[in-house]
Amino acid sequence: MIRIKICCICSVAEAEIAVRHGTSAVGLVSEMPSGPGVIPETLIREIADSIPPPVATVLLTSLVSSADIVAQQKRCRANTLQLCDRVDRSVYASLREALPGISLVQVVHVTGEESVPEALEVAPLVDALLLDSGNQSLAIPELGGTGRTHDWALSARIVSRSSAPVFLAGGLNAENVGEAIRTVRPFGVDVCSGVRTATELDEQKVENFVNRVRAAAQ
Repeated sequence: MIRIKICCICSVAEAEIAVRHGTSAVGLVSEMPSGPGVIPETLIREIADSIPPPVATVLLTSLVSSADIVAQQKRCRANTLQLCDRVDRSVYASLREALPGISLVQVVHVTGEESVPEALEVAPLVDALLLDSGNQSLAIPELGGTGRTHDWALSARIVSRSSAPVFLAGGLNAENVGEAIRTVRPFGVDVCSGVRTATELDEQKVENFVNRVRAAAQ
């Protein structure tokens, strides 16, 4: 089974759509330097509290200090942390100690060959990797939500060698997700703009996306 995460959830009603269609996780975006879907921490907490288990509530954070990340998780109460920027290796151990039971997902922005060793080095330290299409090196860092695909051949190499499960993100939609799954063979897929019309979560697009993922998984 391919896990499906719907990101940039902006309301309890959107979360209900995601859950109703059998998604495994919902992404809740806190303050970012750029990109869509940012909502206040009070709303993140409200949505996270509304999600029934076993659906994962994923807090997307751009923070890099372990103390800041811990404080944010305690305010928001999501059960998974998605670290959208690079962090010092010591941060993972600090988060494990301070937040037992909270899953850690590290985003790796696939920009070129250098992304392969970066992903493989961090994989043993986290519960999952998420391969996205951002770029931390820009003047205004892109930490996700670009709507662009990246080189899936690089992602496939990471998946084949990673010690952690890998989610694929970046420009996915109902039209290309089947090819993405066949090429990369990820543990899961992550979608934001590909299931929206304008800024609104589109239930028909969610249904189409989920159906295409399930068909590809078979």
